[in-house]
Amino acid sequence: MTVVKINRLAVPAGQAAELEKRFAARKHSVDGAPGFEGFELLRPVAGEERYFVLTRWADEESFRAWADQREARDPSTTVSRAEGMLEFEVVDLE
Repeated sequence: MTVVKINRLAVPAGQAAELEKRFAARKHSVDGAPGFEGFELLRPVAGEERYFVLTRWADEESFRAWADQREARDPSTTVSRAEGMLEFEVVDLE
């Protein structure tokens, strides 16, 4: 069952362009992960100040396998602060 993970990112004033540039530079870095189906970076335009990173995975196991093997980032090198993750399953309406 496809799962969706949405990371909430707080971005300090004046850092939005840098955040987008960094995501653009590594937009295909997860493409080869088993079960990865795609991602989108969502820019706030109304009612929200945070950015959201939406990823789709074939199943929970694929996401966990990728998350467990990735290296933690040095907080001093980031331009955003993670503020939690929303998690969903895609409902099959058949």
